[in-house]
Amino acid sequence: MNRETTNRIRFVIEDVIPPILRDSRLFRGMASLAWGDHIAHLARFRERAPFLSAAEYEQLYRQHPRVHEGTDNSGACIRKITAEIRGTSVCDVGCGTGALLKRIRSANPTLERLSGVDFAIDDASAIDDVEYFAAKIEELPFSDGEFDTVVCTHVIEHILDYRRAISELRRIARQRVIIVVPREREYRYTFNPHFNFFPYTHSFLRAMHPVPERHECVDIGRDIFYREDKA
Repeated sequence: MNRETTNRIRFVIEDVIPPILRDSRLFRGMASLAWGDHIAHLARFRERAPFLSAAEYEQLYRQHPRVHEGTDNSGACIRKITAEIRGTSVCDVGCGTGALLKRIRSANPTLERLSGVDFAIDDASAIDDVEYFAAKIEELPFSDGEFDTVVCTHVIEHILDYRRAISELRRIARQRVIIVVPREREYRYTFNPHFNFFPYTHSFLRAMHPVPERHECVDIGRDIFYREDKA
């Protein structure tokens, strides 16, 4: 299903169902009808987050079911991202299937370099004219300011050491950093292996501290779009 459909489902699950039921065994049982034991496994995964080995972390992401068709981004987010690209080189960190890279290239045909990074999904490696790198966001294999625009969507919520990840995104960007995260609250039982939760734009701005003067942080549906420019 697409992002718009899951956002409607998320509205009911996250905003309509009260927390006392959302964290209950009753909800876990109902969710298990759709996802089986994976719901309980995700809960244990988050509880053990500070103690996970690199192998355990990678294994879960390789085995996690794909919820969305091609990309986690909504159509509105994609249009916003493609319109905000600056310069002639772009790196999509956490590129997944490469769907966003294709849309960026289509909307910005004058780009000279398009690169994608992921550590668990290598679909983008088969896309023509895209450089693919298998790496973790916390240790990106690029020099300082190597790309004009650095894009990272639906990744920060998965990273335990998210401040280190954000520092890396800023390090390799020459002109602009674009980040998208889901706007959501934390509950015991969820359908995604998220560590970090941002219910408001100001929640995410705290994660981005220090925030430069030249920035934008807005809600787009049930997602938070953040952009900052280098001084």
